[in-house]
Amino acid sequence: MKEMCGTSRLQNQPQRHYGITSPISLAPPKDIDCIQTQKLVEAMRPFGVFEDEEEQNHRLVVLSKLNTLVKEWILELGESKNIPPSAAGNVGGKIFTFGSYKLGVHTKGADIDAVCVAPRHVERSDFFQSFFEKLKHQEKIKNLRAVEDAYVPVIKFEFDGIEIDLVFARLSMQTVSDNLDLGDDSRLRSLDIRCIRSLNGCRVTDEILHLVPNKENFQLTLRAIKLWAKRRGIYSNMLGFLGGVSWAMLVAKTCQLYPNALASTLVNKFFLVFSKW
Repeated sequence: MKEMCGTSRLQNQPQRHYGITSPISLAPPKDIDCIQTQKLVEAMRPFGVFEDEEEQNHRLVVLSKLNTLVKEWILELGESKNIPPSAAGNVGGKIFTFGSYKLGVHTKGADIDAVCVAPRHVERSDFFQSFFEKLKHQEKIKNLRAVEDAYVPVIKFEFDGIEIDLVFARLSMQTVSDNLDLGDDSRLRSLDIRCIRSLNGCRVTDEILHLVPNKENFQLTLRAIKLWAKRRGIYSNMLGFLGGVSWAMLVAKTCQLYPNALASTLVNKFFLVFSKW
């Protein structure tokens, strides 16, 4: 909370406009806003919207292990396709996360959305065949299933207690480095529509985080709005309501309109703005 209240020290710096329209208010937070934001955090805590440090670290360990599996698989696949060992060892491959986990608003026990990004010698059929088989032989992976005919084809599984939805994208590049920027539009060149759809989640998530004035205020506000929507049964794009990305975009817009406000104020402004939108 000290970091949130400390944002007022930045108010004398020039303001950047994050959206198409200008902010409604640049007013800095008051002491009462800090108090109300702390009360908001305490009110949400019983609903399991915050993970403790141990749970967060466990997710990082699982993602690291999955990333290692991907690199091993791509190396093995390259060797089976007669790519020279010296080249096969440098082609890379990486797991990128997106959705609520990447936005930093996932709840306890929530799944992780991720995309396996591979170089051009790796086919989609390889992902659903040889990589699926590799996952099968991992002791800590359970409930493994592939959904190839989905709008965005996906492999679903539970890895050491963490549910993961893993999609696949094959880039038209010889190598996939660890510092690859998926926001570069040139990465989409010559890709099939399924790969583009698989990359959309990462690209949208990264863009949202790039376009909010303060990530912590955005994340806490979005946690509150998501909890409100779920408690009222209106959080589901499958049922005709708004889904996670849509709620995130609405909260991001509110943050742009009130760039210096804390979460308690942003929640209030969210309903004020969109009740009259």
